[in-house]
Amino acid sequence: MTGLTVLLPPSETKREGGEPGSALDLGALSFPELTPERAAVITAARSVSSEESTARTALKLGPKSIAERFRNLTLESSPTLPAIERYTGVLYDPLDVPAASGEVRAWWSRHVVVQSAMFGPVGAGDPIPAYRLSHDSKLAPLRLASHWPLAAGRALASRADGLVLDLRSEGYRALGPLDGAVPLRVVSVDGVGRRKALNHWNKTAKGRLVALLARTGASVGSMDELVDWARANHVVLERVDGGWDLVAESLAPVTV
Repeated sequence: MTGLTVLLPPSETKREGGEPGSALDLGALSFPELTPERAAVITAARSVSSEESTARTALKLGPKSIAERFRNLTLESSPTLPAIERYTGVLYDPLDVPAASGEVRAWWSRHVVVQSAMFGPVGAGDPIPAYRLSHDSKLAPLRLASHWPLAAGRALASRADGLVLDLRSEGYRALGPLDGAVPLRVVSVDGVGRRKALNHWNKTAKGRLVALLARTGASVGSMDELVDWARANHVVLERVDGGWDLVAESLAPVTV
């Protein structure tokens, strides 16, 4: 990872299906040194998903989502999609991946890493199947909170070279801690300058930011360079109380 690396959380919602004839190949994913850890999580997820009663508790599934347990039983044979296409929802929808150009997709593949509970960190272009697992899923005796951090953090650190922009939620940040990564706080600013940290809608702003970075082919390697890029693209990114605030109102929908 050189220049700019953007760390994203995954999404609970995922696009079904995939490329005909494709199948999961753990060795083909980014950070192949994590293959043993990935295989262990897959085995544990398959175990808790085999029965409806255990899946309901371990994966926090309700009546409408209980069928998602079957995803974990067919991981090795299900068709795959690039990670950036697999995930949907509030953060990923602003990317409008189906309409993205080849140049935009290439930028995501070079610069975006998604922190998956199932596979650990994966590149945006890595082919993965649909699955059901969250950072707080219960896979006893395997504990995601102790299984991933050391291995995933080491893998990320071994390739970190330049600016690492951390847009992950707290739960997923804990699965792959990385010293020196720069988190952003998404805020809303009212007419008199009062700031309010956003919760749900911060994901939309992060998605719009990543879409704009890709569309402009951003080439930055430091926060100073990112601030210059933001200013040139009318994005408000400010240092406040020792951290960095991204003003949501400055990010309009982006066509990629």
